[in-house]
Parts: sequence; structure tokens; C-alpha cells
Amino acid sequence: MEIILKQDVKNLGYKDDVVNVRPGYGRNFLVPQGLAIIADEKGKKILAENVKQRAHKEAKVQAEAEKTAAKLKDILVQVPAKVGESGKIFGSVTSVQLHDALKKLGYEIDRRNITMSEDAIKTTGTYTADVRLHKHVATKVSFEVVAG
Repeated sequence: MEIILKQDVKNLGYKDDVVNVRPGYGRNFLVPQGLAIIADEKGKKILAENVKQRAHKEAKVQAEAEKTAAKLKDILVQVPAKVGESGKIFGSVTSVQLHDALKKLGYEIDRRNITMSEDAIKTTGTYTADVRLHKHVATKVSFEVVAG
């Protein structure tokens, strides 16, 4: 079954992609949740017109994302965490804390687009995370967990 995605769907595709899915997944989940529409002739014509009108704006957004990625690649973000005497963190550092640290530095990145390289960060040190700024632009961000 061919569908047109109305939003980004993790592990499936991005907005305005035409993808093939199993009929039950498309009819029973994606379409009722408003994540997709069925790709018939009318839907494909509307999609083609929307993509053509949005192409210039999309190129501008992608260029801005590439500039941000170049800046993020060169910085080391410090993420404060409550630390015990042995250097272990109370709890763990997640993408939310990294999002907050990046926001303080002036980078507005959706926290769902930040993926930690390790599952649970429970000690101080330097780590990396993958940040997706645009569907074609992703970078790695180095961050240091410090006592705070």
C-alpha cells in the first residue's frame, strides 16, 4: 500500500515521502492518526505542487542547518549534573539535559532529534551525541558531563 506521509515518522520516512507499508499499518494506524494519507492520483498531484512550491524555502532551511552543524561540530558543550564523591552521577544524563545545555548556548534543537551514543551516562567525562538538524543534515556533538 502506497501512502504519503504528512509528518516525519521515525524509522519510516519524512514529511511528503511516498512510502510502501503493509495495508493494515497504513489503514489502521498511520491514516487514522493523521500521520499519512493514501497515495492516490489526487494526492500525488497535490504533493507534486506542494513540493515544487516549497523547494526554494527548503534549500534555505537546509543551508541554515548546515551552518549550525558546522558550528556544533567545533564546540564542547558542558552538561552539569549532580555528582557524588566517587564521580558517579545521581541518576543519568539524557538528551533532555543536553538539549537544555545547547539551548543556553543559543542553539534551538528539538530534543527528539538528539540521540545519545550510550544508553545511560552515569559518570562524568566526555561523550558524543548525534544531532539531526534537518532530514539531510546530521552531526555529532561532543559534550562533557561536569559536576554542577
